[in-house]
Amino acid sequence: MWRKIRHADTTDAKVAGTAGPRRRPRRLALIPAGESRPRLSAPLDPALAACLGALLADAPQTGERRTATGETYTALTTELVVEVLAGTGRHGTLNVVRVR
Repeated sequence: MWRKIRHADTTDAKVAGTAGPRRRPRRLALIPAGESRPRLSAPLDPALAACLGALLADAPQTGERRTATGETYTALTTELVVEVLAGTGRHGTLNVVRVR
C-alpha cells in the first residue's frame, strides 16, 4: 500500500511586500528565518488579508521587485513578522497562519 505523508514546519517570516492591493493583499512576499531572498506565500484567507491590509496600510513602499522565481510584488519597509507553515516538499509553499 502506498501512502503520501505531507510535512510542514512552523516558522517565522518577515513581511517584505505584497502581491495585489495593499489594503487586501492576495499574497505576501516573505523572508523566512534563515533565508535572505523573499518568496511569495500561498493565497491568503480573506479575513487574514483584511487584517494584514490594515497593518500594512501605512508601510512605506520601495518599488516593484521580483522573487528568485520571477514573480512580482510591491516591496514595503516593515518590521511585521508572521507565522507560516513552510512545506518541505518540492514547492516549499509558505502558508500564513497568523500575525506575530
